[in-house]
Amino acid sequence: MSRATREAYRDTLLPLLARHPELMCLDSDTGLFGADHAAAAGEQYLNVGIAEQNLMGVAAGMAACGRVPFVNTMAAFATSRALEAIKIDIAYNRLPVRIMATHGGLAAGHLGPTHQALEDLAVMRVLPGMTVVVPADAAATEAFVEQSLNLPGPLYVRLGRKATPPLPVGPPPVIGQAQTLREGGDVVLASCGPYPVLACLAAADALAGHGIEATVLNMHTLRPLDTETLIAAARPADLVVTLEEHWRGGGLGGAVAETLAEREPVRVVRLGVPDTFVTQVGHQEHLVAHYDLTAERVVRTVRTALDTAARTGRTGRKEHVS
Repeated sequence: MSRATREAYRDTLLPLLARHPELMCLDSDTGLFGADHAAAAGEQYLNVGIAEQNLMGVAAGMAACGRVPFVNTMAAFATSRALEAIKIDIAYNRLPVRIMATHGGLAAGHLGPTHQALEDLAVMRVLPGMTVVVPADAAATEAFVEQSLNLPGPLYVRLGRKATPPLPVGPPPVIGQAQTLREGGDVVLASCGPYPVLACLAAADALAGHGIEATVLNMHTLRPLDTETLIAAARPADLVVTLEEHWRGGGLGGAVAETLAEREPVRVVRLGVPDTFVTQVGHQEHLVAHYDLTAERVVRTVRTALDTAARTGRTGRKEHVS
């Protein structure tokens, strides 16, 4: 059943508060926690209002005193307006603050560029000691919230806004371990987040009809990146394609390209939102389709790249025919 990752987070956190008195829920008037939720959390819930930089400072202070704050805000505000506080107050001091960032990627497409977060993964994954996670569905979100209780240092979790479908396959998600959702020796499709992961699974099915077998990796943890799983998948492949709801620079595609350039050189094609501010106004699904973050684009990209490589004799491993 489709379910919003941000609601899965909220519904997982509330019972944890009752069992773990050291946990706190700090809000920035997001509306995710209504009056009933706040009442259930009691003194472990604090709404500081629309003051994101102050929110991070309060969270850092609580964490320094032995609490474990879960901070609720929108991704665009966490990684731009409050970045200095995250960098200096939280990351520099290696404090166990859990930044639960809703409306990630194009989820706030109806509100325009001010509320879209297409830079957040690039920004957060360069901060030393910051764990960066992008759940692909509600079940993964629940698992990551539970696992974060034993995680040292700060954590950034990118969440969506609306309900998205569950992943149809896959081993249980574990922070720091990429999920291999499908295995194939020709190409690797690596993605993160609900729409990109589902698109890569659909693309792998379509590619199989053309005689191209794809490994599909759900690389939900961008930092620390599961380099060993990535390298093992890329070693026999002719091509690695990344797909993400993020600008092409600095996000998952950047992390994958950096790793493979150093450890297992193979051609990498990064698919994402082009290097432009989003001028279209519309819901998330509309913008995902408008910028062609789709299974069809992945299929076109793979077939074009492999056909070109076959014609020029640069496959390096095997030729593909369709």
